[in-house]
Amino acid sequence: MVAAVIDIGTLIVRSPEICGNRPRLAGTRITVGRIATLWKQGLSAEDIQNEYPHLELAKIYAALAYYHANREEIEQLLAQDQADYERYSQLYSQQQDSHV
Repeated sequence: MVAAVIDIGTLIVRSPEICGNRPRLAGTRITVGRIATLWKQGLSAEDIQNEYPHLELAKIYAALAYYHANREEIEQLLAQDQADYERYSQLYSQQQDSHV
């Protein structure tokens, strides 16, 4: 029996209508940035799979490879996410203060 050959280029995809065209694991809404963040927090690919058991290990490794090959792009996206979080958090906090 011959195992199916998977083109690793199909494991990471982009679509304008899903996750803002950010690179993500095919068939999911989990971005490369999310996988990279978990890895930077000290989780191994196997640990990440334990957190997300529906993910194939090959996709997790593909996301890590994509991150390492395109670190500047992913770090910029993560920085943008952090800035957006801080901005919205501040707006929410101000709205809560005005209702007190």
